[in-house]
Amino acid sequence: QVQLVQSGGGLVQTGGSLRLSCATSGRTFSSYAMGWFRQAPGKEREFVARINWRGISTYADSVKGRFTISRDNAKNTVYLQMNSLKPEDTAVYYCAADKIDTGVVYDYWGQGTQVTVSS
Repeated sequence: QVQLVQSGGGLVQTGGSLRLSCATSGRTFSSYAMGWFRQAPGKEREFVARINWRGISTYADSVKGRFTISRDNAKNTVYLQMNSLKPEDTAVYYCAADKIDTGVVYDYWGQGTQVTVSS
């Protein structure tokens, strides 16, 4: 069973930065596409960013130019660097693994981490 363990997050002021990490167990991390999602109170979970096994990344329009997703296959870890944070970025953030790069089906999920941006 693949496990995703998240770290990072916390409270930051508007305009600040945070980095989230997601460490993945298992031997096939390098073949997974990895994604970040978030869910704000009272809202549905939404896509934030994705990086496939080749390192090609895509972003939601709301975070493009501010967030960067990256991966370190040697450490089985995916990161989300968040800059120029806004109050509307406040949410619980989740990482997820897409085993066969479907683009829509994520097989494993992290435990979630709170990001709070104060105004």
